[in-house]
Amino acid sequence: MGVRSEQRARTRQALLDEAERLFARDGYGAVGLPAVVAGAGVTKGALYHQFDGKTALFAAVLERVAGRVADRVVAAADAVPDPWGRLVAGCRAFLDASTEPSAARIMLVDGPAVLGWARWRELDAASSGRHLVEALTDLVERGELAAQPVEPLARLLSGAMNELAMWLAEPGTARGERPGAGADRERPGVTGRDRCGATDRRTGTTTGRRDDDRTAERDDDRAAARAALDRVLDGLRVRP
Repeated sequence: MGVRSEQRARTRQALLDEAERLFARDGYGAVGLPAVVAGAGVTKGALYHQFDGKTALFAAVLERVAGRVADRVVAAADAVPDPWGRLVAGCRAFLDASTEPSAARIMLVDGPAVLGWARWRELDAASSGRHLVEALTDLVERGELAAQPVEPLARLLSGAMNELAMWLAEPGTARGERPGAGADRERPGVTGRDRCGATDRRTGTTTGRRDDDRTAERDDDRAAARAALDRVLDGLRVRP
C-alpha cells in the first residue's frame, strides 16, 4: 500500500471512529458533519473525498457496527461444540451485542429510520442474517430441524430477534417506565417505595427513581427476552 493509500485509510478510520462515537452518543439527527470533521482532525474536503455526505457516512458506520455484532455471533457459536447449541448461542449473542447502548442507537433506532427498511434489511442479511441461514441449513441437513425451505425460516427468526432487540433498545423499556415489560419480581431488601422512588401524594406519580433499580429492571427484561427466544427456538427442534 502506497503512502497516499495509507493516508486515505487512516483518514477513513478516523472519520468512522469519530462518527460512530457521536452517532452512538447523540443520535443521527443531532450530529453535524462539522463536529465529525473537527473530532477526527481532518478537513471537510477529506470527508467528502471518502463519503458523499452524512447519510453515506452513517451507512458505513452502521455496516461496521453490524459487522462487529456478526463477529460476536460467530465467536459465541464457535465456542459451543454441538450444532443446536451453536444456534442458540449465536442467537443469544446477537440479542446481547445488538442491544448494547452504542450498537443499539446506531443499528436499531437510527438505522431503519435513516437508511429505510429495505437498505437496513440488506445490511442485516449480509452480516448476522447470513450466519443464521448457515446455521439453520446445517440443522436441517442434520435432521435437528424439520425439512423445510431455510430462507423463510431465517427471515422469521431474524425478524423476531430484531423486534425483540428493538423492544429492549427502546427508551423506557424497564418495568417501571413501560408497564408489562419483564417479570414482576421482588428483590430482597428493596421495597416498592425504593423501587419506584418517592410518591407525590397529590398526583400519585413517582419521582426520584434509583439508577440501580433501573439497571436491575432492565436486567429482568433482558432475562425475559432471552427466555422467550429460547422457548421459540426450542419449539422448532425435532425431538428424537
